[in-house]
Amino acid sequence: MKHEMPKLSYPIDGLKPRISEDTMKFHYGKHLQAYTDNLNKLIKGTEFEDKSLEEIVRTANGAIYNNAAQVWNHTFFFETLSPTAKPISGTLKAKLIATYGSIDNFKKQLMAKAMGLFGSGWIWLTYNERNQLNIEAMANAGNPLQKNMTPLMTIDVWEHAYYLDYQNRRADFCEAVWELTNWQLVEQRMEKNLFNIYY
Repeated sequence: MKHEMPKLSYPIDGLKPRISEDTMKFHYGKHLQAYTDNLNKLIKGTEFEDKSLEEIVRTANGAIYNNAAQVWNHTFFFETLSPTAKPISGTLKAKLIATYGSIDNFKKQLMAKAMGLFGSGWIWLTYNERNQLNIEAMANAGNPLQKNMTPLMTIDVWEHAYYLDYQNRRADFCEAVWELTNWQLVEQRMEKNLFNIYY
């Protein structure tokens, strides 16, 4: 099975001014393309050659895992962003308030995790089999699927995600991602409770 680049649901310049077209050309067009190409080369002739991307992420390790997870993570990240922001509402809002006390407290904890992760990685809002929300900081290519958690949203804190636009200002980039997140989609992911699909 050859893994293909995901298609964006918005133009390459659709996230301006918070995320520039130049950043998207490098982040989506070069970094994600490289991970995709590397994955296809690495799985050729292995037990993973005919497995889905999610199966590879759940079961692989080493270089195959790293490239598969980065393809999955980036695809999920870009899918979660939207040029027309959808605010937090409905059942997601109620669940976040029940868990964190308020939306402001949730945002503060999410941003604290993003700023506290040393080096490269991903910040995830996840949902587990006990119907609990959690904020997870995972280094490098870390992915919640390997820990039996359902990903709901993510912030990419690799420097290549933000350095062209924000240089060393990771906090400003994380704020931009917050503003661009399609929270309606995040809510739909929670309501589907994808955990039950796989287990």
